[in-house]
Amino acid sequence: MCTETPVTFQRRRLDLRGIRGAVGKGRDFTRHALRDWGWDRRESAEDALLVVSELLTNAALHAGGCQELVLTAGEDLRIEVVDGDTEPPRPQAVRRVGVPGGRGLYIVQRLADGWGSRAHGTGKVVWAEFDASRLTGAPEGCGR
Repeated sequence: MCTETPVTFQRRRLDLRGIRGAVGKGRDFTRHALRDWGWDRRESAEDALLVVSELLTNAALHAGGCQELVLTAGEDLRIEVVDGDTEPPRPQAVRRVGVPGGRGLYIVQRLADGWGSRAHGTGKVVWAEFDASRLTGAPEGCGR
């Protein structure tokens, strides 16, 4: 019989202060968490990895560096990136064709079910959420 055990509330943290290659480390950390939680079987898992990459890249380039990545599993997957800048993120209104950059928050808006930011100490937390139902799938061999 094929049954899938739902993920109960779990939180994982990755300290990124002073770490080189924070984006890659954050993606690997997220990939392992999604696999452990059984949330790696759908294309939405790739969407979540891309959102992690975009949030970490924005923190590294525009917000005083990545400090921490927090993943919370419950009814939703919540991705939080802590950075060192109090200025809230602002999506660029005009994206110029052929010019790199400026699309990170647009990608987050399009892929995540919700996103936002809040003050946190001397910086902020930028978060994104995915409904867990988008990430679950049948265990291998169940044929769902």
